Amino acid sequence: MKELTNRRRQNGAALIVGLILLVVITVLAISGMNTATTEIAMARNDQNNENVFQAAEAGLEQALAQGNFNTLANTTLTQTINAHDSVTAVIVFEDSTMVPDRAFSLGVGSGISAYHFNTISTAVSRRIAGGGGITDRDASAVHSQSFYVVGPEAQTL
Repeated sequence: MKELTNRRRQNGAALIVGLILLVVITVLAISGMNTATTEIAMARNDQNNENVFQAAEAGLEQALAQGNFNTLANTTLTQTINAHDSVTAVIVFEDSTMVPDRAFSLGVGSGISAYHFNTISTAVSRRIAGGGGITDRDASAVHSQSFYVVGPEAQTL
């Protein structure tokens, strides 16, 4: 008779313990899914930032390679990479300085000047087609490169 009484007291205990374990496992699974989703978003953002970094560098390279260096006006080069990404590079004339003659005398030039330019490349990535609203995946990068070109001294009138 004593054995029968112990069984009646334990009826449903396994069910309650099982349900509690299922709730704990479910909470852990949901937490793991949220963490994985956040990590995927971070990886996408990092990849997008790397893409615009490389696009800005490519914009600098293309601006320098095209060889159109104007001392009277800025030169602007725009390139659309795809529906979301674009690069704009602007070449700005800064100043010109005399190049010393063969004896490296700073007072007298040889008729040759150094024309100093600054190139600014801006890459932009907008994840909404048409450059719409701001999203968490948008990125931009601005890179600059200064250089000079040696050429004949400008004639003043």
